[in-house]
Amino acid sequence: MLHEDDRDLMRAVSDYLHRVNELAARETVLARTPLGDLISEHLATDAERVSVVQEQISDHRLVDADIALEALSAEGAGRLVGVTGGDQRHHQGLSEFVSNGHVRYDVGPVDYAERAAGPDSSRRVVSLGVRLLHFEGAPVALAQRAAAPQYGRQTALVEVMAADAALVTRFLDALRRRMVELSVLRGQVLSFQHTEYGREAGATFVARPSVAAEDIVLPEGVLQEIIQHVVTIGTHRDALRGAGQHLKRGVLLYGPPGTGKTLTVRHLLSATPETTAVVLTGSSIRFVSAAAEIARTFQPAIVVLEDIDLVAMERHGSPQPLLFEVLDALDGLDGDADVSFIMTTNRVEVLERALAERPGRVDLAVEVPLPALPERRRLFRRYAHNLPYSDAALTGAAERAEGTTGSFAKELMRRTVLRAAQEERDPHDDDLVAELARLMDSRAQLTRTMLGSATDGSSPPPPHDHQTASFGWFAGS
Repeated sequence: MLHEDDRDLMRAVSDYLHRVNELAARETVLARTPLGDLISEHLATDAERVSVVQEQISDHRLVDADIALEALSAEGAGRLVGVTGGDQRHHQGLSEFVSNGHVRYDVGPVDYAERAAGPDSSRRVVSLGVRLLHFEGAPVALAQRAAAPQYGRQTALVEVMAADAALVTRFLDALRRRMVELSVLRGQVLSFQHTEYGREAGATFVARPSVAAEDIVLPEGVLQEIIQHVVTIGTHRDALRGAGQHLKRGVLLYGPPGTGKTLTVRHLLSATPETTAVVLTGSSIRFVSAAAEIARTFQPAIVVLEDIDLVAMERHGSPQPLLFEVLDALDGLDGDADVSFIMTTNRVEVLERALAERPGRVDLAVEVPLPALPERRRLFRRYAHNLPYSDAALTGAAERAEGTTGSFAKELMRRTVLRAAQEERDPHDDDLVAELARLMDSRAQLTRTMLGSATDGSSPPPPHDHQTASFGWFAGS
């Protein structure tokens, strides 16, 4: 049984601990950090009483944000500082940097990350730092962060505070404008890929291709019609807008594999060096909304959707097929947007009904057929380069290779060179005849199929009288 003195001691200890806890809790609520003191001094007010406004930024726009913030900071006598606090600083925001009873955030080194600024260039950007600057003559404080999926943050983030809430709104408007004006994305060729931590899209730079018109072998007039629709409309955008005509266009290139659809697209990108382009292939087409946003922002622009038949009717986390997401992205652009959507497909029948049900999204459909004899002659001569084959041998080979594609001609020439190299001599006409016979043999049918040739060895269907047409004709109306 406890003595009364022991009970009194226990009551005293309990009262003491209770008071300590109350004081600790009060200090936790009221503790402003050293970094909070610096920000308060800059804002000339208690930063604990100032609201924070967040602006989420796609991580592929982080370089643009960094350039824009650096420019605004330079104009406003800005200062950039880092934040101490270990990994905890990646989980907490600007408000916690200002006031925190657990982590005493202070000025430290700035965190940087190296990010691509072009296909062959990069820029060191702030991945975590605090900027103190003036905008319109008034003090502003902001935290700049890169995306950090490992910490649960999928986008880049700018957190802004100022004593005047309206000033924050105007500052963010200025930031958005500068990001567009100074963007490293404008005029570049981009692609999207999956990130390590989920479905979020990551934009990457792609070197702009260099494909001349003479490198493309298509039936007479086909390439010219495509160029007219994609390139020439953009060249005369001012005249068309002045006449109240729309600029947005959708182009569908369809036909068997290996007939030159991708090469044609590459030429279009070569012929428009100042145009922003986004190229999506296969499952990356699910990022079409992000691609359309880039196209809308950085006009003139081209969005390429290659092999759309492979994923057209699939659903990638969406209740509707991917093809309808593509059409929605087209619908979301204003008619006077100088944007071309170019789709390619090997199986037009997969798309035809869906496109017919939503007319007007595609206003030019172009068939890219298997090469007829005149095109095969040009292909064989092109891929022969400087090889010492006679015109008669090349013409004869083109005549025998009915139903084949440019990929077939390219592979044939490689085999002839290899045949001669194995015998340590220069190639000659007999090599061309022999290797053509091997590739045209019935046992090589699968190889021909892989090279995009007709699968049954029959002649390709005759070309239509008009191989380019409006969408109305293509849909059968």
